[in-house]
Amino acid sequence: MKIHYGDRDTDLDGLPGGEDFRARFDDPLFAAAYAASYQGAGPAERYFSSRLHAVFEVLDRCSGGDLLDVGCGPGVFVRRVLDARPGDFRITAVDRSPAMIVEAAGSAADAEMELVVGVAEALPFPDAGFDVVVAMGMLEYCDHAAVLRELDRVVRPGGIVLVSMLNPLSPYRLFEWGVYWPFLRLLGRVEGLLGRSPERRHGVPKSGIRALSAGRLCRQVRAAGLSPVDVVHYDLTPSVPPFDRLLGKWTRRRERPADTVTRGFRRWMGTAYLVVATGSR
Repeated sequence: MKIHYGDRDTDLDGLPGGEDFRARFDDPLFAAAYAASYQGAGPAERYFSSRLHAVFEVLDRCSGGDLLDVGCGPGVFVRRVLDARPGDFRITAVDRSPAMIVEAAGSAADAEMELVVGVAEALPFPDAGFDVVVAMGMLEYCDHAAVLRELDRVVRPGGIVLVSMLNPLSPYRLFEWGVYWPFLRLLGRVEGLLGRSPERRHGVPKSGIRALSAGRLCRQVRAAGLSPVDVVHYDLTPSVPPFDRLLGKWTRRRERPADTVTRGFRRWMGTAYLVVATGSR
């Protein structure tokens, strides 16, 4: 396994998200906790498992080749590819957080792969170097247009690009971002006035999320030079936080992974979606 830093210069201070957001993802303790959330039993585990199912529905149609995971985080997707498709892909993974790269290295210590510290807006890779490029859970925190242009640049003609995006039009996200999170922040301020210690107050840190609807993202994908061929909504849920925690305990005992994704009329329930595109250069 190789780990190195990318060689393309980028001004991190000019990227979306802010210093507090980047510092959180650079914290090794946060990286470890983020990796553990994939294995939990709450909404985060439901979301991650549904996203992996949606991605592998597409990936299973690919014969193999050079695969790039952009914004790889703690390497959970890479580990799943290594386990499910051993020897089919030559894997490269990149993330701008050194802590996430270290976590990814630990989860795939036995694998032949390349891990790179670098930013998605200026990928440190040559043109047309990959057959499959996957960018999951990171586009909301980046310069959308710049990242999509980079994905188009590094994918080979006819190659596959998969990008995920939180669905800002779903009832779940509308309630979470417009009601639930503001309520928790207000509650935390009230608790502060009442003298409750900071570590015991409710609250949600600023996320830095900038989500697009499926229509807007597809337009940006086309503008970057890619050709959208499919849109899959995933993590279908009719509930909203915090009630989804209670409902999830009941539904997970009856739910198959295939029931958590759709291309049909139930897409309004998807808390996120996946755009599949092909390289056209």
